[in-house]
Amino acid sequence: MSKFDPYTHLNIVHNPIDDNLTRLVSLPTTDAKPNPSPGDPVASKDLTLNSETKTWLRIFRPSKLPSNDNTVARLPIIIYFHHGGWLLLSASDTSIHTNCSLITSQVPAILVSVNYRLAPEARLPAQYEDALDAIHWVKKQGVDPEGEQWIRDYGDLSRCYLYGCGCGANIVFFSALKAYETMKLEPMQISGIIMNQPMFGGIQRTQSELKFATDQLLPLPVLDLMWDLALPKSTDRNHRYCNPALDAGRHKELIQRLGRCLVIGFGGDPMVDRQQEFVTMLVSHGVRVDAQFDDLGFHNIDFVDERRAAAVLDIVKEFII
Repeated sequence: MSKFDPYTHLNIVHNPIDDNLTRLVSLPTTDAKPNPSPGDPVASKDLTLNSETKTWLRIFRPSKLPSNDNTVARLPIIIYFHHGGWLLLSASDTSIHTNCSLITSQVPAILVSVNYRLAPEARLPAQYEDALDAIHWVKKQGVDPEGEQWIRDYGDLSRCYLYGCGCGANIVFFSALKAYETMKLEPMQISGIIMNQPMFGGIQRTQSELKFATDQLLPLPVLDLMWDLALPKSTDRNHRYCNPALDAGRHKELIQRLGRCLVIGFGGDPMVDRQQEFVTMLVSHGVRVDAQFDDLGFHNIDFVDERRAAAVLDIVKEFII
């Protein structure tokens, strides 16, 4: 690994003076469709979240809303945070948009995909702050007579879920703790937290990190670089944002308030040992955890393998409904 360059692997150039990245790859994007064509299962639209931080949301709803006796049945609300290792991707990337559309139509649900700030231009805890903005926004729309219609008229504030993939799963864990600590959530209720292949780390290497050190997608130098560029400056991978198990005792009361959690992982993910340690930590704090680990598969397999994507979606549907 001595000649391996994680910057080349990620197609990024770090500009240390300004602490920003030049991202050399432009991935396909998909525009929102507020007025879907006949046959499209989902409608979507983009809205500003915070003009100062330049964050925004892409909201999805089923084109055909379920009804009971000609009254629209309110749907669970999913607040979604994409993967990308803190450094890459956006809510408009086609892979993210497609996944959110599928979740929306299949659950079915109102889904709010958060285009949070990326690192290193905005280092942690900026992403947790963006998540809190999104949680507060959803609550406000649900109680405001002039709020966003898709939330106000079609969403069920008493059935809100936080759903994150990769670093997004890290975001939902820490933002949930912060929400319970700092927000008056009622009448909004976080009914569950879904963490799909959550991103955690630490200085001491785990067996899975060593076993998959040369993983094609996330070799160790890439994981280390992602944390180096995302964590607050002058900290290391034993910071609680990266390695929450080390600091869990101090936040026991908040962790105990998390309610139901779903953690999904795959045996070929370098971070799988971290994810299982995380589950053990949650259970030791009295959290109700549904841990779904498949021995086969690699990180983000559900974004490239339709069969695995369907299996993950089935797990999520069972957790939500």
